[in-house]
Amino acid sequence: MLRDQVASDAPPSDTLTGQRRQATAGLTLTPTPLAGLDATDLLLLRRLGEDARAPLAQIGAEVNLSASAVKRRIDRLRARGVVRGFTVVLDPALLGWGTEAFVEVYCRERTPPEEILSSLRQFPEVIGAWTVTGDSDALVHVLVTDMPHLETVIERIRKEPGVLRSRSLVALYRLIG
Repeated sequence: MLRDQVASDAPPSDTLTGQRRQATAGLTLTPTPLAGLDATDLLLLRRLGEDARAPLAQIGAEVNLSASAVKRRIDRLRARGVVRGFTVVLDPALLGWGTEAFVEVYCRERTPPEEILSSLRQFPEVIGAWTVTGDSDALVHVLVTDMPHLETVIERIRKEPGVLRSRSLVALYRLIG
């Protein structure tokens, strides 16, 4: 994540594992002329990634800008598509959705990504999906209430047109994220 890569004098986040801490120590995210971002933009993005609901005046104090200048920069970043939106991060376990799995989906030859996307959009349990390299065609992140619910979702995915088979991995414990 961006916040893990922006250099600062503060020690790396305690949520990082020792290996990741070592791997990111010393990494500096520099302004990128191609994207047109300067160091202040990167600090602003880091701060928004930590808490997008923080008051603009507070963010401004942290990045050395006025609240109105912070708002103008955020508006510019949104207009350019660098910031695509703001969201709420829920705790799925507290909502009764405590089982996570990753499902590798294998499709018939020449199944376009649009068809895979169209099939997966109908499942509220699908919280992420990617086309991938390797033997499978897609990796699907599923969040369900329990194992019977997972089995039902996987069976429904397998019945989708173009899906030949699947392979599932149940997440046991989240290490990062």
